[in-house]
Amino acid sequence: MKATIGKKIIILVLILAVPGFLYYLLTAKGKNRYKPLAIYGPKVVAKTGHKFHGQFIPDTIYHKLPPFTLTGQDGKQVTEATFKGKIFIAGFFYTHCPAVCTTINRNLGYLADTYRKNKMVYFASITVDPQRDSAAVLKKYADNLKPASNRWLFLTGDTTSIYSLAHNGFLVDALKAGNDDFVYSDKLILIDQEKRIRGYYSGANTNDINRLTDEIKVLIAEELRKVDKALY
Repeated sequence: MKATIGKKIIILVLILAVPGFLYYLLTAKGKNRYKPLAIYGPKVVAKTGHKFHGQFIPDTIYHKLPPFTLTGQDGKQVTEATFKGKIFIAGFFYTHCPAVCTTINRNLGYLADTYRKNKMVYFASITVDPQRDSAAVLKKYADNLKPASNRWLFLTGDTTSIYSLAHNGFLVDALKAGNDDFVYSDKLILIDQEKRIRGYYSGANTNDINRLTDEIKVLIAEELRKVDKALY
């Protein structure tokens, strides 16, 4: 157990040493503390809770992604269970869209390459035009991008499921406005291991991509700290 804790500490130290990530660190009385990421979506105050310094603190129930079933570019089923214990970044697109999708997916490619060795981090690009974007079409599209990581999934399914997941799960727009016209968000959405939304970022904005790069590290550190607490 001591060896495991030691490894986790080393990994955490390496993460914290990355430039840009220091923005999220605060020092108080000699203890390193990081600035946690927000949790997005509707919240419900539960009847359960815990005591802190004798005061009852109610638990908060946060919005989470609902169960879903989609199909990956390899034809295999992908569900919320695929991302169990994982951090993942999701975005919406369609294969024949104008230049903005190219920019977003180029930036996703950069992120996938950056985190290609980290098995905790996944990426998901979900088509808003499943009638045209079959698994075979997505496979060809993905092969042309030559992603550095096999943890970048390109997903399709039925229109109702995808649009409902966008609206009710990721809390972004996605709809068909015409024969070849779609309204959808350019946001990349950061999801934690508990399927909660931890950030929104414009997929075509360099500053937002840099912020996302740093905030993925924040989330990795947060998850590692949970593991360390569980071991003590």
